[in-house]
Parts: sequence; C-alpha cells; structure tokens
Amino acid sequence: MLDTSIPNTAASGIDGDLPSVFLPYQQAWIADDAQLKVGPKSRRIGLTWAEAADDVLIAGANKSAGGQNVYYIGYNQDMGLEFIEACGMWAKAFNYLASEVEEGLWEEDGEDRNIKTFTIRFPESGHRIVALSSRPANLRGKQGTIVIDEAAFHDKLGELLKAALALLIWGGRVRVISTHDGEENPFNALVNEIKNGTRKGSVHEGMTFRNAVSQGLYRRVCLRLGKEWSQAEEEAWIADVYAFYGEDAAEELDVVPKAGSGSYLPAILIEKAMYDAPIIRLECDEPFQVLAEPVRRAHVADWIKEQLDPLLKGLNGKLMHCYGQDFARSGHLSVISPMMISENLTRWVPFLVEMRNVPTRQQQQILWHIIRRLPRFQAGAMDATGNGETIAEYTKDEFGQAIQCVKFNDAFYGANMTHFKAAFEDGLIKIPRNADVRRDLRCISVIKGVPKINKDGEYEGADGKKRHADAAVALFLAYCASLMEAALIEFESTGRRESLDDHGRESVAITEAGFGTVSGLNDFNGWG
Repeated sequence: MLDTSIPNTAASGIDGDLPSVFLPYQQAWIADDAQLKVGPKSRRIGLTWAEAADDVLIAGANKSAGGQNVYYIGYNQDMGLEFIEACGMWAKAFNYLASEVEEGLWEEDGEDRNIKTFTIRFPESGHRIVALSSRPANLRGKQGTIVIDEAAFHDKLGELLKAALALLIWGGRVRVISTHDGEENPFNALVNEIKNGTRKGSVHEGMTFRNAVSQGLYRRVCLRLGKEWSQAEEEAWIADVYAFYGEDAAEELDVVPKAGSGSYLPAILIEKAMYDAPIIRLECDEPFQVLAEPVRRAHVADWIKEQLDPLLKGLNGKLMHCYGQDFARSGHLSVISPMMISENLTRWVPFLVEMRNVPTRQQQQILWHIIRRLPRFQAGAMDATGNGETIAEYTKDEFGQAIQCVKFNDAFYGANMTHFKAAFEDGLIKIPRNADVRRDLRCISVIKGVPKINKDGEYEGADGKKRHADAAVALFLAYCASLMEAALIEFESTGRRESLDDHGRESVAITEAGFGTVSGLNDFNGWG
C-alpha cells in the first residue's frame, strides 16, 4: 500500500507547537485508501486542497511503491489551473522534484475540438498530474487516479463515472468530491448507493461547515491572516457566511441536498464571477409618490449627481457598453445592469442600480441618463412584459432600434440562456459580489426542459424586503444585449450649458448622431 503520510505536518516554534497542517476531516480523507471514495462536503472547507497534497504523494511515488498518474477533472478551466497550482505548492513543500506547470491540448476521441490541459511531471517517478478542464471521453483506456471535483455540476456525470470506474479494475483510484446540487442529481445518487450498500466504496459524511469550524477551520483562517482568534469573532464569521448563502445554506454548507434538480447556475460558478463592484440603491417612500413630477425630478437629479455620476465618469471610454433592465414599479425591485465588453470579450458589470417604489417617470430619468453616458453604446435589452412594456417602448422611441423590448418566452430562453451560462463556465462575465445577486441568479432553473428565470416565488433580501430574481433578469438581458451586432451610437452635446431646467440645473441637449441596424444572436427569439 502506498505510504501517504504527510511529511513535516507539524513543527515546533518558540511560542509552542504549530498545529498539524491538516484538520481532522482532511486527515481522515487522505488516510482513506478505498479505491472509490466520495466526499459530499460544505463549501470553503479546503477538501480539494488536501486532495492536492495526497495526489502529489501518489504521482511522486515510484510504481513499486504504488505511485501512478493522477487525472484531475474540474468543472471548468479555472478550477484545473487552481488545482495544479496547489499541487505545485505541495511538491515544493514536500521537496519533490517536479516540472513547472505545462500547458497543452488534449484531443478528445471522436470530437472535433481540443481541451486545454495543465500538467506537472515528476521525473524521479515518471508520473504526472494532469488537470483537465472538461470531461474527456478518452479517459477510457487510461490508468491512474481520477479526481472528479464538484462532480454534481458536471453535465454528464453518469457517463464520466462509468469511464472513471473502469480504471478500478487495474488498480486505479477514483475520488469524487462535491457540494450537493439537488437530491435528484447523479452525485447524490452515487452517495446513496454507497451508503445503502448497492455500490462498493466509502462516503465521508459530516463534512459540514459547522463541523469544519469546530475542528479548527476558523482558527486556521486566523493563523493564516495573522490575527488573534476569539470565540465572538468565530461566531460572527459563521453568521456572515450563513447570511451570504441564505436559503441555500442547507445545501451549500450543511450538506443537505435540495428537493428537485437544483439551480441551473451552480453557486461555485456565480461566486467565481463575482468581484467588488458597487450597487447603488434608490427607494422612494409614499410621501414622495404624491409630489409634483418636477419636484420628484429635482430630487432624483440630486441623487444622480451624488450617486450615479461618479460611477458613470469612471467608465472606460475605449470599451463598448450595453445594458439590461428588469422593470418593476412597486413591491419588487427594478434593476439596471450596465455592461462593458473588454478587449478579451469578458463582460464586466461596473455597477448595478436597484430601485424600489420609484415612479416610472423617475426610472426613465435615471435610465436615459445612463444610456446617454455609456461610452461607445451598443445596445440595450429591456423587460417588456407587464408594466415594463411602457418604459421599454418610450426608450425605444427615444434611442431607436438599439433598444430591444423583450417578451419572455420559452423560445427566447432556450436560444439565449445557454450562452449566459457558458459565460460563467468560461470565466467571461464579472458581476458585483453580493449575496442578494447570488440568490437572484440561483433562481434560474430548468422547467420542463427549458432553462429560465423562475419568478414564481418571492423571498427576503438582506434588507428584509421582497426580491423576485430581479438582478438575474437584468444581468441576463445585459448579456443578451452584449451579443447583439449593432452600429455604435454616439451622442453629442449641442453646448456645454445649452439650458437650465426649472431648478437651475444644467440640462445638456442631446442630438442623435446616427443609429445602425440591429441583429441578434440566433435571431434573439422573443424580441418584441
């Protein structure tokens, strides 16, 4: 049997002994030498990190000592690169001679495409660790240890498992690691088969977030950050993590699969796409609603100047921009999502605007202000169902064919939602880091075979007020607009101070420089 004991897992310091490198649940995972072992786990507990250490020991050992090649299959290319970098770190920690990370292409049998790979070679053993960014059918016939990470989110997990388990016949190993994604998912079926004895293997239960913390996870975080641990801060940290996941916490942190088939967009993909971008909010109370429109306009103009203009002035004037809007007048949120298209075609959402109980005329005021200041404006897509139809039509009248009025239907979702998901899978979209935005996007699910935004249910946001997948609609429409082929729209001021409005504020007259024709991806079935 291969010796997988970890070198130098503890050391003595001047102030006392440092803790073991691995926490108890990580140690138990590494110590398990079952040919097939499965780890249903919480997010953010470092199980893959521990698996990387074990895989370095496997690939670094000679064949006579049980060493073999390791093939890592993650959900996307970024996961593969992160894993191989972790393996490189462990190779250095264990003082194993290993090559630098090599990039290559893996040709899939029977497929007209290549898949990027990342490889580390161990010259002394002759073995290697290969990180793949997809699920290659040509695993069949290979030999070694297979690591399937975030297995619940692979499109064809059943077929992948069949190919991987064939390696067990000749002494291979299969490690399946994942958070849950619904009780009907093949990953949950695999867990249950092993637990009820219909399939041979081992399942590591109890790897919940709270159990990981009780075994020292937060203490390890404090050690890494160089901060002093306290019980109060640990409890606050736990509360913050659970607040971020909201109703998904049971599945994502407590390892309890949800009833049903799960969300169309995995949480791991949503979070990888998030970065620290602002969300600005405007909420109008009842007294505001009865004010005269010019007074309302003046108040909103002040809000625009203070909150919105600094963000608009910070946009990159060299990049093309577009936007999407989900409209709501009362009860739910109205969300505007600007989007800029970078030179490498990554879509960046520089900020979101969330409006609650804002009169339609003031929503128009804010939206048109944004459109006129988006550099190299390309296109906009607006929810034109229900109450949204009026503002969508007015905006199209004002700005021409670059504005698309969307009537949602299965044909529109079917033609475009797969492209939206692919942007997350390929790391080509960046959105604000926010728990409510994450929850909104998790409302996208497959209903009768069609991936769509499920707006049947309401839920409370972080502020305790109702949400309805509002940000998901705006982001989805912005992405659809970014795929449109449109002539750029330029606006010119007729003068620096053409006129002042009734309240003495500058009002710049805008003239249309010219609109181009618009065509959409897959004819954008469902455009109004």
